[in-house]
Amino acid sequence: MARLFGTDGIRGLANRELTSVLATQVAAAAAFVLGQAGRLEGDSPAGRPVAVVGRDTRASGEFLEAAVVAGLASAGVDVLRLGVVPTPAVAYLTAYTHASLGVMLSASHNPMPDNGIKFFSGSGHKLPDDVENQIESSLARDWVYPVGDQVGRIRDLPEATALYVEHLMASEPTELTGLRVVVDCANGAASTVAPEVLRRAGAEVIAIHAAPDGLNINEGCGSTYLADLQAAVVEHGADVGIAHDGDADRCLAVDANGAVIDGDQIMAVLAVGLHERNELPEATLVTTVMSNLGLRLAMESRGITVIDTAVGDRYVLEQLRARQLTLGGEQSGHVINLNHATTGDGVLTAMQLLAQMSRSGRSLADLAAIMTRLPQVLINVGGVNKDLLAQAQQVHLVVGEVEAQLGATGRVLLRPSGTEPLIRVMVEAFTLEQAEVGAERIAQAVREVLSLDQY
Repeated sequence: MARLFGTDGIRGLANRELTSVLATQVAAAAAFVLGQAGRLEGDSPAGRPVAVVGRDTRASGEFLEAAVVAGLASAGVDVLRLGVVPTPAVAYLTAYTHASLGVMLSASHNPMPDNGIKFFSGSGHKLPDDVENQIESSLARDWVYPVGDQVGRIRDLPEATALYVEHLMASEPTELTGLRVVVDCANGAASTVAPEVLRRAGAEVIAIHAAPDGLNINEGCGSTYLADLQAAVVEHGADVGIAHDGDADRCLAVDANGAVIDGDQIMAVLAVGLHERNELPEATLVTTVMSNLGLRLAMESRGITVIDTAVGDRYVLEQLRARQLTLGGEQSGHVINLNHATTGDGVLTAMQLLAQMSRSGRSLADLAAIMTRLPQVLINVGGVNKDLLAQAQQVHLVVGEVEAQLGATGRVLLRPSGTEPLIRVMVEAFTLEQAEVGAERIAQAVREVLSLDQY
C-alpha cells in the first residue's frame, strides 16, 4: 500500500481518494497519537487540548473541514475554526493561540477537484515523517473515545485573518510607498490578505483573480499560470507582479517587463540582501536538489554557502532548524524565513522582496540579475508504476549516458512526485538544446517502462 502522507501532507481527489470518512479518521488518529506521545496538552478552560483548523477556498474544503473538526472533537480536542486563511496563517495562529495542533485543508497549487490535509505541531511546524507514519498506522486502531463532558467543543475565531495580517505587518516594517504592484491571488486563500497587506504597507495594488467562488481556485491563474499576471503588469505599467498559489504558501514574481522571477531568483535576492546587512547566519542558504545550478554559482561568487536537501519545504525547514539558519526554500516559490515564520509564507516573501526593492531603489530585474539561470527542462511522466521504475535498469542506463554527456556543466534528477502520480525528469545543461534532448531521452525510457507495465 502506498504511503498516505506525501511530501506535504495528504492529497487526493476530494470525495474519491480523500473522503469525509478518511478525513475524520485521520484527524481523530492524529489527536490520539499526539496525545499518547504527550504532544497534546490541555489548554482550554476545560483542560482539553486545542486545535486550530483552516482551509482554502475549494468547495470540498467545506465538508472536509466539517469532517476534520468532527474527528478532532470526537477525540476530546477543542477546535477553533479559522475559516478561509492561508496555510502560513494556520502555522502562525497555532502557536499564537497556544493550540496543541494545527490543521490546514488545502491541495496548494493542485487543481480545484483535489484537496489535502496538512498538520502542524503546537509550535507551528509541520509534523515530522515518523509522527505522520504513526498516525497512518493507527487509522484502524480501536481507540477509546471520550464521552460526556470530555468530548471536544467547537467555536469560530472570527479575528483569525486580522491577527495574521498584523503579524505580517510587524514582520516587515519597510514601507512600500511608490511601488505599483499587481498581485495574482489564484482565487485562493490570499484573495483578501495579500492585497490588504500590500496596501497597508504603502504600495499601489492591482489585485487579479481575487474573487473565489469555490470552483475557480488555481484555474488558469496563480503561481502555476503566470500569463495573466505578466500581461497585467505590462498593461498597468506596474513595477512588479506577485503570484501566489491556492493556499498562499508560495510566491513567484514578474518584473516590470513581464519576465518571470522564480523562487531561486527570489531566494538569491533575499539572501544577498540579508548577507549585506549581516543578517544571514553562517552566510548560508538552504535549497532543494531542484534549485538551479545558477543559484549555487551566484551565491558562491558572493561568499554564500548553499546546502541542498530533498524536495519539500519540510526538509528545508529541518536543515534550517538543525543548523540554526534563517533562509531557505524551493524553486517553486516556497521560501522560509525563520525569523518570522515556521513554514513557507508567500505573502511574507512578497513583502520582503518588495522591501528589498524599496530599500535599494533598484528594479526587480536589476536585483534578480545577480543570478543567471542555466537552462532547465522538466518533463512529467504520468501513470508510471514507481516501484517498477526503481528496478528499471534501462532507465538508469540512459540516465548515466546523459550525465556523462553533460559532464560538470549539467545534472540529471529523476524522482517520483510526492504530491501527484507522476515521475519528474529534470535535466539541467549549459544550453537549452542539451537539456531538452537529455530530458526527452530519459522521459522516453520512462515511458517505455510504462508501456511494458501495461502488459
